[in-house]
Amino acid sequence: MPSAVSPQWQEKATGFFSSSGVKLKEAGQSAGTFVGEVAKDAKGNVADAAEKVGSAVKSRWAIIREPSTRQAMQERLITAAATTGMFFRKGISETKDKVTVGKTKVEEVAKKTAQKSKTILTDIERWQKGVASTDVFGVPIEVTVQRQEFNKLIPHILVKCADYLILSGLNSVDLFKAEGDKKVIQQLVSLYNQDSIASLPEGLNPIDVAFLAKCYLASLPEPLTTFELYDEIKGARSSIHVMKNILKKLPAVNYMTLEFITALLLRVSQKSLLNKMDARAIATEMAPVIMWQKERKPETYRSYWNNLSRSPSKKNTDPAPTYSAWDMLSEESEDMDASSLIPLDDVMPTDFSAIDVVQSLIEQHNAIFTDANETVWR
Repeated sequence: MPSAVSPQWQEKATGFFSSSGVKLKEAGQSAGTFVGEVAKDAKGNVADAAEKVGSAVKSRWAIIREPSTRQAMQERLITAAATTGMFFRKGISETKDKVTVGKTKVEEVAKKTAQKSKTILTDIERWQKGVASTDVFGVPIEVTVQRQEFNKLIPHILVKCADYLILSGLNSVDLFKAEGDKKVIQQLVSLYNQDSIASLPEGLNPIDVAFLAKCYLASLPEPLTTFELYDEIKGARSSIHVMKNILKKLPAVNYMTLEFITALLLRVSQKSLLNKMDARAIATEMAPVIMWQKERKPETYRSYWNNLSRSPSKKNTDPAPTYSAWDMLSEESEDMDASSLIPLDDVMPTDFSAIDVVQSLIEQHNAIFTDANETVWR
């Protein structure tokens, strides 16, 4: 059953709702009025701002249209354009210069490379043919003799060395044993590679002259005794008669040069009381450069004639050739007498058979080379 509402509370409620409606209406009117005022003010502000901007643009345009202002701007634009053009042209010029320099360097490198390649090819062709060069060191002995205008079948360099020693060097202690001055030897090698018939400079140390002769013999692609006759010559070292007949198998140039060198060594041995070099001592020093097998080339002398710097004023200044790796490859010989090669530590084994041969050629020189035109010095 609903509760009864007192008339007093009903009256108060009616009054509350009535007053609330009045207040809401008043609030709505006030809010509308406020929004309208705000919109009006905003519209006014926008109009003012637009007017100000328009006025500023109009003012600037008026200034720009003035002759003085327009001329100043044109000058600035022209100056800016000129400056830009200058930098652009400078950049292009510098680029062209760099391209020109680069092209020149490339051409120089290409030219040097071509010249170097030509030199290498010339060297290869030269040493394949064994001719077309003034070099003496590293060239086959027969080629050297053919090129020189000399009556004897003996390389001119050996004749000059022998004459020098006969005249002023036989008494030098340790002749053909002592190592010469490397710088002097290299200069002499360059001298004869440029001029195969040159004379030795005066005042040389006989030790250097003797060592020069050793270097020349060591530089030959094949020893004086040849590879082919190595075993036969070694086997004949105890018989003068057999040795004579075998040596006759040598090419004429080899035979005459061998006779010439051993005649010189005989003269050296005859002064052994002064120079301390008897036939055995001389043979020990000279055998490695007179008689060797293919795999036992005397490489220790190579530094004296390889990679030499020669005078650019002289013609044909190409360096002496290096020996190919094939020259140093060992070839096993079934007939090799192992007892004649005794290893000494890590160095090349001493070929005592070759020493015996050279000693015999020195001591029995006149008996062995009876058919040759014996070398005679006054």
